Amino acid sequence: MKTLIFSLLQHGSDAAAAAGTPEKVNLLSLKGGLMFWTLVIFLLLFGILAKLVFPKILAAVEAREKALEDAIEGAKRDREEASRILSEQQRQIEAARGDAQKLIVEGRQIGEKLRADMIEETQQQQQAMLERARREIETEKQRAISEMRREAIELAIAGAGKVIEKNLDDQSNRKIVETFLSSIPVTQPKRG
Repeated sequence: MKTLIFSLLQHGSDAAAAAGTPEKVNLLSLKGGLMFWTLVIFLLLFGILAKLVFPKILAAVEAREKALEDAIEGAKRDREEASRILSEQQRQIEAARGDAQKLIVEGRQIGEKLRADMIEETQQQQQAMLERARREIETEKQRAISEMRREAIELAIAGAGKVIEKNLDDQSNRKIVETFLSSIPVTQPKRG
């Protein structure tokens, strides 16, 4: 094929030389033979290019166009996926904020409940301490009254023994004085 083209070009230049063309060629002048061969060579080259090269170029252009369309579709899908992921993450952030607010409210409620429980427990402990102190005071009071009675009995017996100058039976004297003292009402002191 290349040889055909070269031979045609050679033939065209030989024909031009045989026609007696001067060495200086004017490219803008119209010459029928040169135009014919130029047209033939152009058509041959166009046919060869159309048969061998243009399909490959068109296939490459179509493949490139398809790749660009695929890239655009992929970018659209990626953008939609990114938008979906963004909305999902925003939803998760809102849910996390709601959970955080809920935890804060629950924490406050638990804190208030603990505070109230502690106050109630402290009040119960104070009440128990007061009750225990009252019982201890009452026990001490009863013990002091018993002690005072015993001493009063001892003093009364000792005083009666001195008055009578005679020592009576200690046991019977004690019974008489205890009976007398237990008949005396105990007055409660007024609390201020």
